[in-house]
Amino acid sequence: MDDIDPETFEAEKYVDYFPQLQQAYRNAFERMNERYDSTLIHGIDQTVLSESEPFYEGDDEGFRVELPDDPAARLEGVVVVDDEKLETILDHYVETLREELRATFGV
Repeated sequence: MDDIDPETFEAEKYVDYFPQLQQAYRNAFERMNERYDSTLIHGIDQTVLSESEPFYEGDDEGFRVELPDDPAARLEGVVVVDDEKLETILDHYVETLREELRATFGV
């Protein structure tokens, strides 16, 4: 991704880079789904990560993923999980997604 900078990525992420974003999110989902309860991972994917926002920070920093406010509240009625377990799994999911974004975009 030598020809892109954070500003270009931000401006074009849902136009030029959308297929790569979808692939990275799908790969992260598949990796997490293999390790954790599929109901929980599906719930996180559909209610939290579907509203997340990826940002490219530059070659040295890679990607960051901003989550929507109050992920636990978003899962209410979808899946039962205590806050500590959710935080642990969500942190791992976000790190897995960041890894997949780096791999997909080659940074």
